[in-house]
Amino acid sequence: MGCMYKANGLYSRMSVGAILLAAGAGSRIGGRPKALLELGGVPLIMRQLIALSGAGVDEVVVVLGHHAQAIEAAISSLPITVVKNPNPDDGQASSVRIGLQALSPKLDAIMVALADQPMVDAADVTALISAFRKRGDKSMVVPRYVTPAAGSAPGNPVIFDAALKDQWLAGGIELSCRNWREKHPETVAWMDTENQHFFMDIDTPADLEKFTLHTGHELKWPAMFA
Repeated sequence: MGCMYKANGLYSRMSVGAILLAAGAGSRIGGRPKALLELGGVPLIMRQLIALSGAGVDEVVVVLGHHAQAIEAAISSLPITVVKNPNPDDGQASSVRIGLQALSPKLDAIMVALADQPMVDAADVTALISAFRKRGDKSMVVPRYVTPAAGSAPGNPVIFDAALKDQWLAGGIELSCRNWREKHPETVAWMDTENQHFFMDIDTPADLEKFTLHTGHELKWPAMFA
């Protein structure tokens, strides 16, 4: 079931698609697939897919690269589209591009999410979609954590107007969500929040320890990667 937005006093349907990025090699964490780290026995990529579904996202494209076979086996039962980046070392922007190409053309908004965010849930995704509905004339909504001491830091997922899709596909491979907001800051609506779910991801062994320290939960590798 899709999401709703209010237009001219009436409720109209807003179709949301998502690109879930899971193509990385995990080189900083021993060359293992971060997407398959388990929290409460559930792989992180599955938790992300559950969150997107629970928030009413209409369509999901998962982009794989390194560790594609193992990750695809964990999600093969779900009604999603899986595509593979043949050159995942070209960077995240190349995976976003492949994901955009695989999405249907009739979406109103597109979300880009990361498979290694342990705490993002359906409520978080719903909050991001709600912020997008209220964005005014902006094209992209990005969560942002602001503190007097440390300044501001952007988080993930992000969501943007599907009208940007053609512009991105017509551009160079270096075009990414980060590059877009840096080149076009006037198009970005910041969703200021203290919700740490948007700013917590896993890149290194130190991140695993920090996650346990901050949440009291432990992320574990499945047996094949332990």
